[in-house]
Amino acid sequence: MMTVGWTLCFLGVVVLLIAALGLLRLPDALARQHAATKAGTLGLGLLILGAGLAAGRWDWTPRLLLLLALLMVSLPLASHALARAAARSGPESPADETGTRPRGK
Repeated sequence: MMTVGWTLCFLGVVVLLIAALGLLRLPDALARQHAATKAGTLGLGLLILGAGLAAGRWDWTPRLLLLLALLMVSLPLASHALARAAARSGPESPADETGTRPRGK
């Protein structure tokens, strides 16, 4: 069980690193939010399951399952709220030559 647990932890960290890379590389707010939420949920889920298996003690199982359930409920809801806010604010303003937003926008 230890090997499976550590493998799941490693896979969770890899997925979270890919999500972080997506935050840096993707072009707009909705794409960045999508990468962070989908990969973040999967990565944290793998990490929590791996930690539960690697711990070897079953008294942590209810706590980890509760944490996993809270993440599975709250991360998609937060993602939806952020996506609605980004969609309602309109397209991102083009940056001027200094890299800042134009005045008056």
